[in-house]
Amino acid sequence: MRFVDGPVRVSVPATSANLGPGFDALGLALDLRDRLEAEVLPEGRAGVEITVEGEGESSVPLDETHLVVRAMHAAFDLLGARPAGLRLHCRNVVPHARGLGSSSAAIVGGVVLARALVVDGVALLDDDAVFALVARIEGHPDNVAPALFGGLTISGRDDDFWSASAPVDPRVGVVVLVPPTGLSTELARGLLPDRVPHGDAAANGARTALVVAALAGQPRWLATATRDYLHQDYREPAMPHSLALVRALRADGVAAVVSGAGPTVLAFTLDGPDGEDTRSLLARCPEGWAGRHLAVSTDGAVVG
Repeated sequence: MRFVDGPVRVSVPATSANLGPGFDALGLALDLRDRLEAEVLPEGRAGVEITVEGEGESSVPLDETHLVVRAMHAAFDLLGARPAGLRLHCRNVVPHARGLGSSSAAIVGGVVLARALVVDGVALLDDDAVFALVARIEGHPDNVAPALFGGLTISGRDDDFWSASAPVDPRVGVVVLVPPTGLSTELARGLLPDRVPHGDAAANGARTALVVAALAGQPRWLATATRDYLHQDYREPAMPHSLALVRALRADGVAAVVSGAGPTVLAFTLDGPDGEDTRSLLARCPEGWAGRHLAVSTDGAVVG
C-alpha cells in the first residue's frame, strides 16, 4: 500500500438525527461543515501532530486518542497499514455535544481522510465499506449516514448496518437554536425506558413514514409528522428548557423537534434564510442561545 504525496482535505456536514419520531433511523445533513486536512509525515517522523481551531480547540485531546485520529487508524487498519506519522488540522464549526452530529462528523471525516491518503483508496474501500466502518465506530448509523451520503437518510441495523437515501424538497431548510451548554448522548440515552406502550410505538411508526413523505414534497404535513412519542419527553429532565421551547413552538404550529439527543432545538422552515418565518423563528431564540438558518446539504463528506 502506498500513500499519496502532500495533504488531503475533507469537509463533513453537521447532521440532525431523529427529526422527531424517527428515533435512531432518520438523519438529515445540514450545510454547516467541519473541515479537516491531513498528510502522512515524511519517513523518519513518527507519531501525530494535531492542531484544532474553532469548536473544541481547548478541550479535545491532541494525541492519538483524538476521535478523528482514532477513526483514521481504524480505516488504515482495514486498508492494511498505518503510516508511522500523521499531521492533522481541524477547523471545527459544528457545536460539540449539542445534538448536531459533531462526533459523526469527526468519525466520517477521519475515515474518508484516511482513504484519500491511500493511493487507490476508493477502490480498496468503497462507500459501503466506509459506511459499515463508521457505523461500527459510532455504534448507531443515524448521524453517520447523512454525514457520509448527504441529504435525508433512513438507516438501521439487522445483522449489518444499512442505509437508504430519500429526496428532500429544495424549499426545506431549518432553523437551529443552540443552547450554551451541551448534553452527552450517553446521559440522554440513559433516560429512556426499556419499554414503551404499543400505541406510542405505532404512532411513531406512522409519523416516521410521514416525515419522509413531508420532506420529499408534502411539507404541509411537517408539523403533524414531527410529533414524537418515544424519546423527547423522557429526556426532559436533562434539557427542560429545550423541551419547553419545542412545546411552545409546536403550540404555534411550528414543526419543531429536539435535534438528535439534544439539547439543540430544530425547526423546519420553507422560506429561506431571509424569509418571514425564518426571521420569526430566530426572534424566538432564548437569550444566551445561538440561532441560525441552515440549508439541507445534499452532499455528505467531500474530498477536496
